[in-house]
Amino acid sequence: MDRTDSIYCIDKHTNRIILILAIIIASFITGVIAWHMNLTAQAKLQEHLAQEVLRFHILANSDSEEDQALKMDVKEQVLAFLKNSMPDGMDVEETEEWMRRNTDKLEETGKKTILLAGKDYPVSAAVTTCYFPEKTYGDVTFPAGNYKALRIEIGAAKGHNWWCVLYPNLCFTDATNAVVPEEGKEELKNVLTEEEYSKVTAQLNFKIKWYFLDKFDPDTRR
Repeated sequence: MDRTDSIYCIDKHTNRIILILAIIIASFITGVIAWHMNLTAQAKLQEHLAQEVLRFHILANSDSEEDQALKMDVKEQVLAFLKNSMPDGMDVEETEEWMRRNTDKLEETGKKTILLAGKDYPVSAAVTTCYFPEKTYGDVTFPAGNYKALRIEIGAAKGHNWWCVLYPNLCFTDATNAVVPEEGKEELKNVLTEEEYSKVTAQLNFKIKWYFLDKFDPDTRR
């Protein structure tokens, strides 16, 4: 092989490396753009959802088996009170205002349930803004972000929590099989665009994660 052939081989090899690097860089840039667009779309969806829903958040006194069971008893009694007492046909703003006017009755419902169990934990109820991680209710997934919620705290409120969506009603009708009411999903569909509704009810999880992150589910913590 003469000198000309050697130079030609080197140039050909160099060009191949440059092409591979160019493809890698282009793929990385495309991925970053797609990632950014996905985050932007998720943020817009979350902002709209936050204006249209009212969530329910109840925190147990502790993680003891007894306190966790008591939390579920309080949850059941509060939901029963809401079902029997809330007027029909309210929108999200009216629902929120009704909750604010009736926090004392919600606290009383919780306290009675706790006293019947032989405990004397204090109970506080308030409509407030809370951060929620991504959460799935049956086949409806809400992106992470800040949402208004009826928040009930039992005692020290340091235990695992429970939550659902009060408006529209997505609290499980069948908790064992994670079945949410069809009426609630229809109400949600009415306040979202067709594209937004298809995103929150998608069966596939499109959330982007770095592959090296450990799996961690914070939605059962405070």
